[in-house]
This record gives sequence, C-alpha cells and structure tokens, in this order.
Amino acid sequence: MQVKLNTAERPPSQALVSCDDCPIRYRAVCANCEAGDLERLEAAKYDRSYQAGQVIAWAGERMDFVASLIGGVASLTQTLEDGRTQMVGLLLPSDFLGRPGRDRASYTVTAVTDVTLCCFRRKPFEAMMAHNPRIPARLLEMTLDELDAAREWLMLLGRKSAREKIASFLAILARREAALKRQRPGGAIDLTLPLTREAMADYLGLTLETVSRQMSALKRDNLIELRGKRGVVLVDYELLLAESGDDEDGGLIN
Repeated sequence: MQVKLNTAERPPSQALVSCDDCPIRYRAVCANCEAGDLERLEAAKYDRSYQAGQVIAWAGERMDFVASLIGGVASLTQTLEDGRTQMVGLLLPSDFLGRPGRDRASYTVTAVTDVTLCCFRRKPFEAMMAHNPRIPARLLEMTLDELDAAREWLMLLGRKSAREKIASFLAILARREAALKRQRPGGAIDLTLPLTREAMADYLGLTLETVSRQMSALKRDNLIELRGKRGVVLVDYELLLAESGDDEDGGLIN
C-alpha cells in the first residue's frame, strides 16, 4: 500500500534531501528500509528547518508530525508547576522526534543549534508502519537504545564525579559522531559542543563554575584541547573514556 501526503497537506519546506544522499540514512528510523520502502517515504516526507532557540514543539500541545533529525541538536525539557525548567534529554542527528499513536508532545522540544528535520504527517506515517514491519522494528530498536542511554544517564547523574560526568558527555558525543560515519571512535577526535557551558551544567546537574573548572582540568591534563567557544579536540578517545569510568561500549567499568 502506498501512503503519501496530499499536496495540500505538505507545508512549505526547503528543497528535500534525497534518501540516497541523506547523512543519517543508516542510523535513522528508515535504516532497514528497502528500495520500495524508500520510494514511499520519499513521496511522503517534507523538511522543516528551525533556527537556534526556536521551539519545535511545546509539551502537552498537539503534534501532528513525527520526524528524524537530519542536522543540528535539539533539547527536551520539562517545566514544573513553579516554573522551574529541567533539561531531560538531547536529540542529535538520526534521533526520532514524536510518538506514533500519541498526538501530544511529551516534552518541550527546542532547537539548540539550527536544526533540520525530515518530517512525516503522523497519520500517514502510522499507516506506513501498519503495512511495513521494517519501520516499527527499527523504531523499537531505537527505543530500546534510548532506554539503555537513559539508564546510563541515571548512573552518570547519580554516581559519577564532576570530572567523570564531563568526560562521559564528551565520550557520548564522540561515539555518536563516529556512528554517523559508520566508524568506531578512537584516537584524536574533533568535536563541536552542541551546548554552551551553562547548558552543559544544567544537563549534567553541575554548576557553571564546576563545568568550566573541569574542562580546564581536562585541558591541563592533555586529555582535550579547546578551540574557540565550542570546539573541542579529544586528544585520545581511549584515555578520555578511562576518565569517564566507562568501558569502550559505554558501560560502567567495575
């Protein structure tokens, strides 16, 4: 069954990125799709772009689309009744936004950097899932990976020292960067931090002063080099991983 958007349903967008040329093709929800599947997805998709600081979705409000992050970084936040806001997650390239079967956003999603999404209207996407087992199977795989990452994050926030938290965060970014290139992380790695140090502090449960102090300490110990406001070079990934308390797969070292 071919499911596609009516032209009237398709919102204004930029020129679409072809599935064949998509930088997240082998990590996204469409990773297991075959040629015929991609043709149907190609017919139904549309791109949306957001500038840094722009809200993509508000918690509790209707969300009529699902999407994969093609480029950029977005934050997931929750707001308490007294107005306090907590960042509870980050969306990086290839991550999936939205929940099939649920038409309300669970979190407020905000573009941290300029963001490009590959979007599908929720109802047509759910119809595609019903007729193509490869899409829900891949989505389940991604959901389980996300659950593992959430458990890892609980360990990080609850048990790790400030130095280990910073090292873990950098190692996670390095692993994701390598995965998009279909490589294993190793040696020296160039990164662009997706967050300001203030946002890192919020995300890691630290103070701004502590983040700055620990970044300086890692630089002093020749584990990282700092380049400008956001540029970081991991001098040796394996040495940084040892500082994080994790093994090479991201699990805790006993």
